[in-house]
Amino acid sequence: MHIGVGTALEEAEHDPEIRAVILTGAGDRAFCAGADLVAVSRGENLRPDDPAQQAWGFAGFVSHPISKPVIVAVNGFALGGGTEISLAADLIVAADSASFGLPEVKRGIYAGAGGTFRIIEQLPKKIGMELLLTGEPITAQRARELGFVNVVVPLSELLDAALALAARITVNAPISVQASKRIALGIIDGRIPSDDDAWARSAAEARVVMASEDAKEGPRAFAEKRTPVWKGR
Repeated sequence: MHIGVGTALEEAEHDPEIRAVILTGAGDRAFCAGADLVAVSRGENLRPDDPAQQAWGFAGFVSHPISKPVIVAVNGFALGGGTEISLAADLIVAADSASFGLPEVKRGIYAGAGGTFRIIEQLPKKIGMELLLTGEPITAQRARELGFVNVVVPLSELLDAALALAARITVNAPISVQASKRIALGIIDGRIPSDDDAWARSAAEARVVMASEDAKEGPRAFAEKRTPVWKGR
């Protein structure tokens, strides 16, 4: 999935016929539930071997800015990495049944795919902190009220609404649209330098958090379908 999404973004960036990108999930239950915690509990490596592909971040997406506008069509719950993908997107169209949240703290880990710093940039700070520290989700409608989601529609209308939003963008001059996005986000040569310090802080904390007993207990408890027992170490 990481390689597939990341490669698709690269193709979109370099194809002049593509004016916008829409990313959605399969089915009607989930957009993305985040990392595979069962695989994490077994100690499996979830990243591709290629360093260039690793640099794209979770799902090949969260640290992979392109000039073309990217819309996510959230068709169900977007938890953990699903919310982090949404945070990294330009625009969000959500089904009225969708929800967003960063439940990592409930699993002994943390939102290491940009959620820790983007959530307080894109939501009121106190609300962002509430989501980060409680791990509790919010509904699509609440996210819309907070200015995080652009459009909320019934699930049956989701892709039509996303395509309609894309059409409102692609009617405009593509060079102008792409330059506007690069300026707004500070994209230079396919990266956002202003995010570098935040990514560095996140990586430093990962060395502490992911080496802890709790980081092993959380995914293990998830895989075993039981309540985790935290040790604080």
